[in-house]
Amino acid sequence: MRRMPSLKSLQAFEAAARCGSFTAAANELHVTASAISHQIRFLEREIGLSLFHRDTRTILLTDAGERYFQRVSEAFATMEAATREIERHGKADILTVHSVPSFAAQWLMPRLSRFSAQHSDIDVRLHASADPVELGAGLVDVDIRYGSVLPARGVITVQLPDEAVIALCSPAFLRRADPPIHTPADLQHHTLIHSEVNLLRWGDWARLNGDIPLQLDRGPRFDRSFMSISAAVDGQGICLESHVLVERELATGRLVELFGETRSQVACHSISILKAKQNVPKIKLFQQWILDELSRCSVDRVVGQMNLIHE
Repeated sequence: MRRMPSLKSLQAFEAAARCGSFTAAANELHVTASAISHQIRFLEREIGLSLFHRDTRTILLTDAGERYFQRVSEAFATMEAATREIERHGKADILTVHSVPSFAAQWLMPRLSRFSAQHSDIDVRLHASADPVELGAGLVDVDIRYGSVLPARGVITVQLPDEAVIALCSPAFLRRADPPIHTPADLQHHTLIHSEVNLLRWGDWARLNGDIPLQLDRGPRFDRSFMSISAAVDGQGICLESHVLVERELATGRLVELFGETRSQVACHSISILKAKQNVPKIKLFQQWILDELSRCSVDRVVGQMNLIHE
């Protein structure tokens, strides 16, 4: 149990010490000077020390009163600042989302304004890293992962819709390709961009398409998909990425899909939340919003946007 004087007596003391007068303190607190004097005497009895010299018409703090006033004044200033802070920001819920970097940069970030528009009372804090987070620590509400996720006690993991992994390059790269690119087998003559942490990589793609003898030991290599995508946009080669992550690049014509018939469906991303928090409104709303957004992000729709650009 905390050992503290009454807040009322502390408030009277702080106001009197700051204003230098019982009367001024009384005016500020809308009470009588007698009430201020009574509260301060009550405080002095409670702590066993005199806080003011009262042998003149003005009041002066004792040495102990001066030290006490400094600490009490700091405490009141802290409470005042906390009150102003919560008045400014306390009306909004804060949703903290952790995501793997490429999903955050390529898909989630461009859409967050939509979520905010639909749910103006929720402020999203987005953290991106490849490191897993401990949801039980309470610092993160939602964790979006790539690849397999180990089961954890008290954590619910929902697999997000499968993603189509497709071969892409920039229009300029395609135009200057020598020899021209018409079939998957033609890629053995061209530079491949490697995303080394992807679930489906060029070696897998080659086996799925008739054991094409690709040059797997050549070409730039990256440990993040967003870097491979950027390299492809810059014309450095051909990348193999999820249609979800390249939606903007296809929609704007910065990348084109090479072979629609070679698409492979892969379970890539998942969303994890604490079981104890599954019914928290802000978390339920965000989870449903992600599923709704992904439902409108089918590969046929994404590539269809690209085809409209080139018609």
